[in-house]
Amino acid sequence: MDQKMVASFREKLLEQKKELEDRVQDHYGMREPMTTSLQEFAMYDNHPADIGSEMFEREKDLALDSLDRETLKEIDQALQRMEEGTYGLCTVCGEQIPVERLEALPQAQTCKEHAPAPIVNESRPIEEEFLQPPFGRTSLDEKEGQNGFDGEDAWQIVESWGTSSTPFSYQEPDKTDYEEMYIESNEPDGFVEAVEEIGYTDIEGYHGPDSVHFMRSGTYEEYMRKGEGKGNFLSYDDYQGERAEREGMDDYS
Repeated sequence: MDQKMVASFREKLLEQKKELEDRVQDHYGMREPMTTSLQEFAMYDNHPADIGSEMFEREKDLALDSLDRETLKEIDQALQRMEEGTYGLCTVCGEQIPVERLEALPQAQTCKEHAPAPIVNESRPIEEEFLQPPFGRTSLDEKEGQNGFDGEDAWQIVESWGTSSTPFSYQEPDKTDYEEMYIESNEPDGFVEAVEEIGYTDIEGYHGPDSVHFMRSGTYEEYMRKGEGKGNFLSYDDYQGERAEREGMDDYS
């Protein structure tokens, strides 16, 4: 690298150094206590959420200040390499650093191939081991023969009352009804199999047609929808009448 180009990079580094030193000297306004900017006598009586925005800004300033100080160290090292005549050479392989890279990052110590990879923290919170699968240990769907009330069912009830989601943001694009916006909204409620009606008798057992009653899931759904107070039980005669009417018959016996 010729001396004219080195002089150009030195000038750029010195300008950047002066700018960074001015910012670091001011410490991004952090020389004053945080209570001064908040116009508060003390902070211990404030809930953390009350000063959340101010705390974020202070943490951001700390990060920027730390970054500027690290960049200053790199600039000083680059200026030192200029004095030693090794500026522009990769500190790992000794090859010439491309001029394009130096123009973008004058304090670069290595070529692109040997640039330190950014540290990416791919570790996951320990809580995820407890929460997986969804709903964690309260999810019983994967257990064979289990059809009891679990964590997913609890969330379905809460979610059925409404969330911030809309039909347009739902994962299934065919959803058009807000009542279909919760998990497995088409799942049978109150029964585990799609049975039209369930016959039962009372504590006395069977003693003729009048002792047989029917409880139907559809009746329960309709009862809940209308908010009626008679319950979801149907007498045998009423069942026969409704069935005959549904099938277009005068009588069904």
